[in-house]
Amino acid sequence: MKLATMLTSVALIGCFTIWDAPLKAINPSLFQASAAEAKDATGLTAQQKIEFLAKNKGQFGSGDALRRYFFGDLEPIAVQPGGAGMVVNLYNKANNVTIAYCATYDVVVAIKKGKIAKFESNEVK
Repeated sequence: MKLATMLTSVALIGCFTIWDAPLKAINPSLFQASAAEAKDATGLTAQQKIEFLAKNKGQFGSGDALRRYFFGDLEPIAVQPGGAGMVVNLYNKANNVTIAYCATYDVVVAIKKGKIAKFESNEVK
């Protein structure tokens, strides 16, 4: 009985592998998406997410959007005075953008392309 179950499992795995290979060979674009066009569960591209945060910086909810959009992708690179105390500069390597985040009010206060260690003081008020 165990031999039959094992053979059935191997046969099913083989069928799926054989089915998938010709599709990739015929049209590889079905299985590849450019990074700029890749959408996630939110239905937004990375550029659309950055534009949303830039448009809503300083507003309630922008901190939640930041965490939702870039969960696990942000690297803290600096802390500087601003906002209601201290602002954390978070760098997203995938999109080459730095986002200044004020944890006191849970808002995004500034966004710039590149790896920015320190924003101008008037940008992070």
